[in-house]
Amino acid sequence: MARFSGVLLNVVLFLLLAGPACLAQSTGGAPKKAAPAAGKSKAAAAQKSKPAAAQTATAANSNEKAEALTPDVIHRIQTEIRTHYNVPQQMTISLGDPKPSNVPGYDDLVVTLLGGSKPSNHDFLISKDRKTLAHLDKYDVSQDLMAKLDLKGRPVRGNPDAKVMIVNFDDFQCPFCSHMHSTLFANVFKEYGDRVKVVYKDYPLIEIHPWAMHAAIDGNCLGEQNSPAYWEFADYVHANQKMVAGKSRAEAFANLDNLTKEQAQKYQLDQDKLQACVQKQDETGVRASMAEADKLGIDSTPTMFINGEKFTGAVPEAELRAVLDRALADSGQAPAAPSNAKK
Repeated sequence: MARFSGVLLNVVLFLLLAGPACLAQSTGGAPKKAAPAAGKSKAAAAQKSKPAAAQTATAANSNEKAEALTPDVIHRIQTEIRTHYNVPQQMTISLGDPKPSNVPGYDDLVVTLLGGSKPSNHDFLISKDRKTLAHLDKYDVSQDLMAKLDLKGRPVRGNPDAKVMIVNFDDFQCPFCSHMHSTLFANVFKEYGDRVKVVYKDYPLIEIHPWAMHAAIDGNCLGEQNSPAYWEFADYVHANQKMVAGKSRAEAFANLDNLTKEQAQKYQLDQDKLQACVQKQDETGVRASMAEADKLGIDSTPTMFINGEKFTGAVPEAELRAVLDRALADSGQAPAAPSNAKK
């Protein structure tokens, strides 16, 4: 379910700004897609290999100023972006000044969307003839994605030493999360639990789910003291969302707090510490998890990473099994026996 906090421009798209007539008159065809700029070390090596004249030319180009956009071009860019990305009318599209780019034939252009919960900047390329706009995604592959996730202190389910890790950005009130939770733990986990570890991260869609934040905080209050208590809380809430919701937000909060108290009693937790945590309702940890998800380009729940491979939405059981088998094979382990698979 989408967060609705902004518009994500996350596809590669070339927009011909000159219109059909200009395309029909063109004899050179569409421009070739440019390769991403090289990293610093590679660029430095290339710079050293250039003759002095070439290095002087490069230095001169770095001091060049890109030609300003005309009002007509600005209007066409704004129109194309609004149309192709379905930007809501209440949001304003602002364009920065073009800057010289490392991509031959193009200038860098920052497009800012205003009017959501916070401004969002998106990097584009505009051809020097101002006829083509390009949006290129950049991905940091300098380290494993899983290493970027902050999992410190998060409750772990399964084998803590497993080579296959599932990290799921979850919303306790999301019905699709409920389905994913059931698929994962009611069936698949029974066969894979000794070879995988599962960690949940918080990503409550607070704009549309009024008690999801409260549930995340209560769950974390339990998880700080006892992992099994957290997971039993998670199992119950996902399986009984309608019952938890009650007839009002206040009733939902009371139901969640009572469930938390019951788990604390069952697992003999520090009641004073738990109640202080529940009453404080500190959103800091949950907000940090949400910010982390935003940086990863997550905009819906559930969003799951299995050894770095991203899956959005409730993954079907057969697909989930196939992914886990592949991850196990990649880590040098045998997949689940075919006879164990659900018919």
